[in-house]
Amino acid sequence: MLKDKVALITGSSRGIGKAIALLFAKEGANIAVVYHGNDKAAEKTVEEITALGVKAKAYKADVSSFTEAKDTVKQIKEDFSRIDILVNNAGIVKDGLIAMMSEEQFSAVIDTNLKGAFNMIRHTCPIMIRQKCGNIINIASVSGIIGNPGQANYSASKAGIIGLTKTCAKELASKNILSNAIAPGFIKTDMTEEITSDNPLVSLIPLKRFGEAEEVAKAALFLAESTYITGQVLKVDGGIAM
Repeated sequence: MLKDKVALITGSSRGIGKAIALLFAKEGANIAVVYHGNDKAAEKTVEEITALGVKAKAYKADVSSFTEAKDTVKQIKEDFSRIDILVNNAGIVKDGLIAMMSEEQFSAVIDTNLKGAFNMIRHTCPIMIRQKCGNIINIASVSGIIGNPGQANYSASKAGIIGLTKTCAKELASKNILSNAIAPGFIKTDMTEEITSDNPLVSLIPLKRFGEAEEVAKAALFLAESTYITGQVLKVDGGIAM
């Protein structure tokens, strides 16, 4: 069902974003790979996607910048002619206990994770409105549902993503644009590589293991192919946030 559709995926040079990009590409979607830092990783992702027989191009941008987000979306529209799916996956962590968290730590995470998602939606939704269809998928987190010590900034940003998702669903439904969120639990990525299998956190997961990026990607594909699901938060967390 994704054949010839265009998916804009932020933070897609590695981790969950890359897994989503590759799975969407296998289903026939053309991919705009939006990334912030690692040029080589982005180039490698584009190579892997194009090897699957679809179009892909990398765009370096800081999604926390309203102007950069606007310029990037404009360029993607020019290059691909349309944008059917937006996946807001870009995110950072700057953990610390709230009693010692700096303003910079808090603001940086909110700006990238939450404001970045707003920026991309703000500049992409007019295109989807003109197309009279679209699908927005925001990557939240179980931290935004149940909270997590040491992550006041991250949890707040992801809780905000959930509120943003639901508001977009209500505002854009009349334009045939769907808006949903995915709330991953502990997933094996660069962000969690320092957490070992004997960490006490693992014992809190009913399935007793971390998830794989590909398992989150399957949830994203399910939502990308859906036509009557909107305003929902799909948890991919091994049961930790039951």
